[in-house]
Amino acid sequence: MDDRRENGEGNKLLIAASGTGGHLFPAIATAEHLPGPIEWLGVPDRLETELVPKCYPLHTVRMGGVQGKVGLGIFKVLFQFAQATLTTRRLLQQGNFRGVFTTGGYIAAPAIIAARSLGLPAVLHESNAMPGKVTRWLSRWCSLVAIGFKETRQYLPGQTQTVWVGTPVRSQFLADSQATLENFDIPDNVPVIVVIGGSQGAVAVNQLVRAAAPAWLEAGAWIIHQTGTNDPDTESLSHPHYLHRPFFENVAALFKRATLVISRAGAGTLTELAMTHSPSVLIPYPFAADDHQAYNANAFGSVGASKVYRQAELNGDTLQKRVLALLETPDELACMRVAAEALAVNDSAEQVANLLQKLME
Repeated sequence: MDDRRENGEGNKLLIAASGTGGHLFPAIATAEHLPGPIEWLGVPDRLETELVPKCYPLHTVRMGGVQGKVGLGIFKVLFQFAQATLTTRRLLQQGNFRGVFTTGGYIAAPAIIAARSLGLPAVLHESNAMPGKVTRWLSRWCSLVAIGFKETRQYLPGQTQTVWVGTPVRSQFLADSQATLENFDIPDNVPVIVVIGGSQGAVAVNQLVRAAAPAWLEAGAWIIHQTGTNDPDTESLSHPHYLHRPFFENVAALFKRATLVISRAGAGTLTELAMTHSPSVLIPYPFAADDHQAYNANAFGSVGASKVYRQAELNGDTLQKRVLALLETPDELACMRVAAEALAVNDSAEQVANLLQKLME
C-alpha cells in the first residue's frame, strides 16, 4: 500500500462551501457521513469561519461575485478568481487531496477548475430548482452534479451527468431526531403559526405578518416568529401568544409543532419543511438571483405542499385572510402535509456521501 494513503495522506477530501446556511448546512450534513480526513475551503468573514473550525481545518481564499450590471468591478472579481484558483490548485497538490465536493456559490468556481486541472474528480451539489450561474457555467466540468430538485435537470447543459438526491439537512430534521420544543408552554389544542425568513430574516415578511397577526391571535392562534437581526420593529407587537426572537436554535421542533409555516423559499428551508411534513405559505424573495426562490416555491406549490404568493400581491389584509382560510380548513392542511412528506428525501446526506466515496476511491 502507498505509504501516504496508509498515513491518511492522499485520501483527503476538500469541501468548498461558503456564505449562507443554504450552502453550509448541506455540506456539513454530508461531511458527517464521510469517513477519512476532510478539509474545508471558504471565504474570510463568512459564516463558515464560525461553524467549520470546530470540526475541520479551514482554508480561506477571497472570492466574490458580480451583482447587477457588469462594470469595472468585474476586473476585481476576475483577479480574485485567478488568485483563488491558483491558491486552491496549490493546496490540492501539496495536500495530496483525492477530490473536491462543493455546494455551489462563488467559491465553487475556483475549487472545480483547480480540481479538474489536476485530473481530480469534482462533485457539485445544487440545492435550488433554478441552478445558480456557477452551476450552469461549470456543471459540464464536474464529474457529477447532485441535484435537490428533479426540475433542475432541464436548466443544465445536456451533457451534464446528474443524479437527484434531494438536499442534505441538519440532523435535527431527520425523522428519528428527538427535536424538543423550547419552553413556550403552548397548549396542545391551539393552532401555531411559525414565521421564518431564512437565516438572515426577512423584514418585508415580518411587516406583513405583524400587520396580519392581530386577527390570527384573536382567532386563537399562537405565533412563533423568527425575525432575524436586521428588523428595527421587533418590539412593535406585544401579545402573550406572540413569541419572537432573532433566531431559534431548534427550528425542527418549531416546524414539527406548526399548524402552518410562513416562510421565504430558500432551498434549505423548503427541504426542512418537507422533512417535517409542514404545510406552508411561501413568499419568495423577489430580488433573489435569477428569481430562484420563485422556482423553488413553485416546485412545492405545484404539488399542493404550499400556497405560493408573490410579495407584491400581498398586504397585511390579504395575508391575514388567506392564512385564516387555511386554519379554518384542516382537511386542506392535512393534504398539504401529505404532499410535503412526498417531497422529502430522508437519506440525502448518505446518498451524497456514497456518491463521493465511489467517485473518489
